[in-house]
Amino acid sequence: MNATPDFAARLLAWYDQHGRKNLPWQTPRTPYRVWLSEIMLQQTQVATVIGYFERFTAALPDLAALAAAPQDQVLGLWSGLGYYSRARNLHKAAKICLAEHGGELPRDFDALAALPGIGRSTAGAILAQAWELPHAILDGNVKRVLSRYHGVHGWPGSTATARELWQHAEANTPHQRVADYTQAIMDLGATLCVRSRPRCGVCPQAADCVARRENLTAQLPARKPPRQVPTRATCLLILRDAQQRILLQRRPASGVWAELWSLPEAADAAEAPRIARSLGAQAGAVQALPPFTHVFSHYKLEITPLLASAQALPQVAEQAGLRWCGAEEFIPLGLPAPVRRLLQALPPTPAGAAAPGDYA
Repeated sequence: MNATPDFAARLLAWYDQHGRKNLPWQTPRTPYRVWLSEIMLQQTQVATVIGYFERFTAALPDLAALAAAPQDQVLGLWSGLGYYSRARNLHKAAKICLAEHGGELPRDFDALAALPGIGRSTAGAILAQAWELPHAILDGNVKRVLSRYHGVHGWPGSTATARELWQHAEANTPHQRVADYTQAIMDLGATLCVRSRPRCGVCPQAADCVARRENLTAQLPARKPPRQVPTRATCLLILRDAQQRILLQRRPASGVWAELWSLPEAADAAEAPRIARSLGAQAGAVQALPPFTHVFSHYKLEITPLLASAQALPQVAEQAGLRWCGAEEFIPLGLPAPVRRLLQALPPTPAGAAAPGDYA
């Protein structure tokens, strides 16, 4: 597929005047910082990522520091960004680079794309921005730009449509100023060629854009075919002792919130008292807090929080995967965002409440 005449030239001219050139991962622009930013920017907007990126790099400034860091520290720095497999894969990839690539990210496309969490588009973005190598990218913003500009119908997540978009992406990627071009096409999708109400009047590609010419900007790119999102339910047990500590439990190594610290769970309110008592809850009243729903990419989770006083049983404290934490200890831990918000909003212990061990 041949490149569209002037596509890259027009885009770079627009970038020189309007592009984002002072993002924290651009100064200094190192392979590690580019990689970290690309992983953080998956499914997440720039404005959200900036603060997390700055905190992460202040604590773990290079690949060697990331590889040597405990997983709890990595997950703690990531806490709130969501999609935690990104952080776990980042950590695994750093260790592989230390063991197999001399402590650096590989410049070979296949070796880079083989690292955990780095696929075709992310590998291209790293190679283009860190080393000016001519590799195409196809993130969500770029898919939208190319779908509209070339008039590509079909959902970009389908195999046939993705193949067509990759052909356009590779054809349009120049061999000079590749780093600027890569940032420019992402910026165009993020600032002008947005999903709703795109700013076609000031877009540098408007003259040749199929979607604008045929009034298809609302239809392209095609949306993902709808499917019913299932709903699940759980009870989160908030066990609090006399020192205002909360009992946390590490999540399993696979599944939702894998390896993060969370709260013990019960399948329903009927099962909750038995599990709570086994963990040291008093026999008195359990306070039901307002339920809420947390939406994942593939299902909704209806959460009922249950708060109870507890005592720190020796056998519980000794179990692997359980720990009592005070408010200050929550801060550096990797906690799911809804759990962190729940703990931060806990009501204080009522005055005159029974101390742990004073069973009703």
